[in-house]
This record gives sequence, structure tokens and C-alpha cells, in this order.
Amino acid sequence: MRESATLTGALAEVFARAGDGPAVVALRDAGPGTAPHILSYRELDRRARQLGAWLTGHRVAGRPVMVALETGADLAVAVVGCLYAGAVVVPVPPPSASPAAAERTAAIARETGVPVVLTEAGSAADVSRSLSEAGRGGVLCLAVDRPLPEPAAGAAPWEPVRPAPGDVALIQYTSGTTAAPRGVQVTHANLLATMAEVQRALGTHAGSRIGGWLPCYHDLGLIGQLLHPLWLGATAVLMPPRLFVARPARWLEAIDAHGVTVAAAPDSAYARCAAEVTDAELAGLDLSRWECAVNAAEPVSAATVDAFTARFAAAGLRPGAMVAGYGLAEATLLVATGGTGPVRTATGVPAGGPLPTRRVVSCGPPRGGEVRIVDPADRTELPEGVEGEVWVRGPAVAAGYWQRPLETAEVFGAVTAGGARGFLRTGDLGVLRAGELYLTGRLKDTVVVAGQSVHPQEMERRLIDCGERLSSAVVFGADEPDRLVVVQEVRHPGRDAGALAALAARVRGCLAEEFGATAAGVLLVRPGSVRRTTSGKVRRSTMRRLFLEGELRPVYAELDAGLDAGLPVPDRPGRVVVP
Repeated sequence: MRESATLTGALAEVFARAGDGPAVVALRDAGPGTAPHILSYRELDRRARQLGAWLTGHRVAGRPVMVALETGADLAVAVVGCLYAGAVVVPVPPPSASPAAAERTAAIARETGVPVVLTEAGSAADVSRSLSEAGRGGVLCLAVDRPLPEPAAGAAPWEPVRPAPGDVALIQYTSGTTAAPRGVQVTHANLLATMAEVQRALGTHAGSRIGGWLPCYHDLGLIGQLLHPLWLGATAVLMPPRLFVARPARWLEAIDAHGVTVAAAPDSAYARCAAEVTDAELAGLDLSRWECAVNAAEPVSAATVDAFTARFAAAGLRPGAMVAGYGLAEATLLVATGGTGPVRTATGVPAGGPLPTRRVVSCGPPRGGEVRIVDPADRTELPEGVEGEVWVRGPAVAAGYWQRPLETAEVFGAVTAGGARGFLRTGDLGVLRAGELYLTGRLKDTVVVAGQSVHPQEMERRLIDCGERLSSAVVFGADEPDRLVVVQEVRHPGRDAGALAALAARVRGCLAEEFGATAAGVLLVRPGSVRRTTSGKVRRSTMRRLFLEGELRPVYAELDAGLDAGLPVPDRPGRVVVP
């Protein structure tokens, strides 16, 4: 379909043909009736070339340039302008995201040594100050929403830099669910391989409208919601993440209002929509044009698939619209997806021991690469139907981690016991069955129940259903893998010690009845206490660390003797230590 061997060249070819067609439809905060900012391909190309020329004057070719912008049209200009200049795009959270995001941005700036940060006029001073405090005072901050110098009269038109296919196009920092965030080096060749596979899997085309609320410093947001539609010559519909967080129905209303045909989100987002969209909001929706609802970025729950498709069938959602997928930044977004059609599940996929059977959703066949299931201990390949670590090999697998050669060799250079080389170790557990991949959990997240390894995700999903006041939960092993700790969010916790004790008892009862598990600790916390990544994944290792360091602030806790972990004692209702 494309003659260019790089993403920069492919985008330039598309932009030259697309003319005044809409490249980006950027939603604003003021409300559903507020007109969006529409950026045409012609205007995007003009502004990106201006920015690219300015960046070229600052000698950024082959060097990282940080993009710290809110989701919207200016972010599209910044990303394409960097690619035009031959720079390496480093997307980070916007300055307004949170203090933790600001710390993450400063750490990334130190690690990558960026000479330039692209941001907005209203944030430039804060970004500059933050970087200065982090020891990066020499970094130049440019507000891309301000006019750039026009080319001199009579000057030859500036042309984008021509990178090589193996050149790094972007550094995508991982979400850090089980380790510190690491910068994945994604090449132009990696990106083009992914673009072609996404198109084949989902049937996207120039007439598609692709978008959503995922932040563009997340790989699914940047590659799936922005770069893929631009590569197609389609339209990207971008929504600030905070609008979804405040009211999930806003996402569905945007899909309706702007005729979005393909949108992606994590499983937790679909679960929120099914649970929180009111009957009145549902009555006003028409989702009949939504062809493909991609459920990815975290393990897909069969219960979520059932609940969402049943709830929104009344709004015209097609029965086969939901598509389960699996990928990670290290594989440039996509490893497997089912394409359009009914989501398939399997019952009784091994979960590590003689526990109740469960329905596991198929992520479909591997796309554009090779997937093998491997025993993580001895690296032997496992037969069909047996759970092991997911290993991936193919043209979309990234070039390694930025300035981390030892970790790159360990993660990207895996060799099976049989001598097959060049595999990416994902750290995810799964099963291959009839050519399709079923994800079952994370290798580092497994806990032990009665001597058997168990995936905590199933426990967490079940706990949400154990009571109206119970919300998100996280389950992990404490100082030993078989000493389970549950951190359970409670809606409207109040200050009634008896009521909270009853909720803790319900949590313990659920684990005992459903999984034969005994919790060494139950902490009831306020909503929002469970840490998550930008895509909604639970930061289980972070929660475990916070627990062990005594940083959690429960409203009620029950802990076995010896599992105090320095937790503060709430004034009321107090803490109960089980002898």
C-alpha cells in the first residue's frame, strides 16, 4: 500500500494527497455542544513543517525531543513536526496531569538528555521551572501553540528529513506495572509493521474515524488513536482523558456525535460504562456506527464483555463490535487481536491449580509475528493448552530499552531451550489454544494458595461483585507469596467500625468460598487509593511496596500478627490485629 520505508515518508505521502480533509477532531472541555477543534491535513502539514524547520535549526535529528502536551491538535503538530525533523519523539504526561507525573517527566528528561521540550504557552514556565529543579535547566521549552517564524521570502521550501527504517522514531515509556518505567526504542520499521497489521486485523481505511480518550503518552493512545489514522489518511477523534474520568458517558456521546467507527479502551473503562451510564444517558445514544470496540491494554474480562454488549445493544451497538486484543510497548502496541466478530472464551484454562474453572477471553491469533508459550524457569516450549510465559518474535518487536543494555539483552534477546533466538519475554502468562492466545495473568503477580500459583486478577474481579459498597481491589503476596493481602476500596466508607468490620468479613468470606484462600491482611481504603497506570492497569507492585513501607492510609485494617508493616492507626474506627 505504501512505497515509503519509514513512517515519516508515509505520512508525508498521505498528507500530500489528503488536502483539506479532516486529520484531527479535538474535543474540548466546555461540554458536548462545544464545537471541536478541527485540523485539516493541509494545515497539519504546514504547521508540522514549520516546527520541523525550527527543530532542524536546533540540531535535533536523531536526538530525543520531549512532547508534554494535552491531548489535541497541538499534540498532533508536535509529534509530526518531530518526525519531520528526524527527532525521536518522547511523549510524556502534560504538566497538569499530577505531581507524580511531573516527577516522572523530570526523570525521563534526565535519562534521555532531551535538548528540547514541546509544550503549550500556558505551561511553558512551569515546565521550564520543573526541569531546572531536576537539574535540566539547559533544556529549551517551546510553546507549539504560539506562531512560529514564517520562512524567509524567496527561501526554498523546507523538506522533511529522510530517516532510515532502522532509525528510532519514538521512545515509549512503559506504564511501570511491575517495574520502573523503561524507555522502549520504537523504530520506523517497527511502526510500519504495526500499522499494516492493525489495518489487516481491524479493516481500517481512509474513511474510518478512529479515536478515544486514552492519553497520547500511552502506546495505545499515541500509535492506535493518533498515528494509525494519520497513516491511513483517516480522521483521529481525540478526547481529553479527564472528560472520561469525570463522566464515562462523555466518551460514548463523543463516539455517537462524531461518527467514530473504531475506538479502544482498557477493560476497566468498558466496565465503568456498563455500571455507571444511566438509563437516561443510554436513551440518548446511537452507537450503530461503532464498528470496532477494541478491549485491550489490560486483561479482558468475559463478564465485562457480556455486561457492556448487553447494556449497549439498546443503543445500537452491534453484537460483534467488541474485539479483544493484547499487546505491549515492547512489541509496538500489537501482539494479537481477534479482529471483528464475536469475542470467544474458553472455560477451564489452567489457572495454576485445582481452583474453580473460569472463562478466559481469547485475544485472537498472533498478528504479524510469532508467539510461543514457554516455561519461564527452564525455557522449554510448552504444548497447546498449557500455561506459560508469552514470548514474541517479529518485525514489530522494538529495538530495546533506551540506554539499558543489560535489561535489553535479558528481555529482548531471549533464547528457548531448543535454541530459538531473538524472542521478547513479555512477562505475561497465557495459553495457546487452536491458534489463538488466551492471556491469564502476569508472571510477577502470581500468588500462592494452598501451594498452587493463582492469578490475583480473578480474585480482584470477584471482590467487586461481593457488595454494593465494594469497588476496586488489589491482591498481592506480602513478605511471603502465600500471605495474601487485600487492599479493597469502599464507596462511602463512613466511620462505623461495625459496618467496616462486616465488609472486611465479606472480603475474607469471598476469598475463602471462591478460591479457598485465607487473607493475612485486609485493608479497607477510600475510592481512588488503588494506584493505576494511564490505561487503567493496577500497579500491583507499587501497591505492595506502599503496603510494606507503611504508606497506605486505610480507614480500617485487619492484619495477622507480624504483618503490621508500620501502618498508621486510624483515629476511628481503629485497627484490629488478628492474633
